[in-house]
Amino acid sequence: MLHYLQNDHYRIGVESKGAELSHFIKLDEQLELIWQGDPAIWPGRAPNLFPIVGSVPGDQYEVNGQTYQLKRHGFARHKEFELVEEHEDKLVFQLKQDEETLAQYPFKFTLLVAYKLSGSKLDTTYLVRNDDSEGLYFSVGGHTGFNVPLYPQEQYTDYFIEFEQEETLSRYLQNERGLLTGDTRRVLEQERVLPLHHDLFQEDAVIFKSPKSSKVQLASHKNPLRIELTFEGFPYLLIWAKANAAPFVCIEPWCGITSTEGDTGKLDEKEGMQYLGPKLVFERTFGIEVL
Repeated sequence: MLHYLQNDHYRIGVESKGAELSHFIKLDEQLELIWQGDPAIWPGRAPNLFPIVGSVPGDQYEVNGQTYQLKRHGFARHKEFELVEEHEDKLVFQLKQDEETLAQYPFKFTLLVAYKLSGSKLDTTYLVRNDDSEGLYFSVGGHTGFNVPLYPQEQYTDYFIEFEQEETLSRYLQNERGLLTGDTRRVLEQERVLPLHHDLFQEDAVIFKSPKSSKVQLASHKNPLRIELTFEGFPYLLIWAKANAAPFVCIEPWCGITSTEGDTGKLDEKEGMQYLGPKLVFERTFGIEVL
């Protein structure tokens, strides 16, 4: 079911399945910012990733000596969320454990995904509560796909991603199973601008660890509109599109990272996992603003 937020200038649509952002429309131009999904290319729009981001070796991991199966990016994006709050400017969706999740992830939890629309800015907040009697490990992250190009007279290569600060960053390379290989390749050398081109994604996502910037902007050389994404508190940033001319780009702030080849498979030893003690709460917010 689709739920909406709207003010004088923007309209937001969120699907209850996956609590997934499906529309971000600039009303004066009827301009849709969000990739609308295509099963032949990539069916997603802006999935929420939980309780892992990326992959674990062989799609399985170990907790307390027991092995569990869990596919890439976890199960939240496939689950029906309950709308638990609805206000003029805010929607809050909730997911809790059930028999299906407990078979894949043996923890009791509450995941809230909240959307707040203020002017031209949309904040997405993840709140994870540990409802169990023991600590749990998890990762969470966004995967928002933006239409590129936004206007018919533009090309994909007119677009670029500009970092808030000058960055020297290497991308962390993956194998065909989506696991880190341990190899890196320098992408930025005291630079702020990452040009977009389809060859950039021939080796899958561009994965950055701990950039200095907590903001990036998606922009074009051909129009003045900029989309700014703020991600303070998210230590990993991914830039991804399907290779070979897919007309979108995903900008993904993650609290967590895909596993590395040769990992033990134990969840508590996986890089980037967040530990949450019993009855404690974890909260992070990233923002999307049209400038």
